Amino acid sequence: MMEELKNMDGGGLQQRLEQLREEQFKLRFQHATGQLENTARMRKVRRDIARVKTVMNEKRKQAE
Repeated sequence: MMEELKNMDGGGLQQRLEQLREEQFKLRFQHATGQLENTARMRKVRRDIARVKTVMNEKRKQAE
């Protein structure tokens, strides 16, 4: 997962971050309405968002 993210460019990372945030929103909505069956997915998405942000920050620092 991390190698895949590190090979992405800035636009690809931003797009992946937006996808994950949208998925996180949908999961929160399902959880609130009692429709969410796999609660572990919320944790995985949250961690994936953190991974993407970490790679974005690393790339930003390298550019400076």
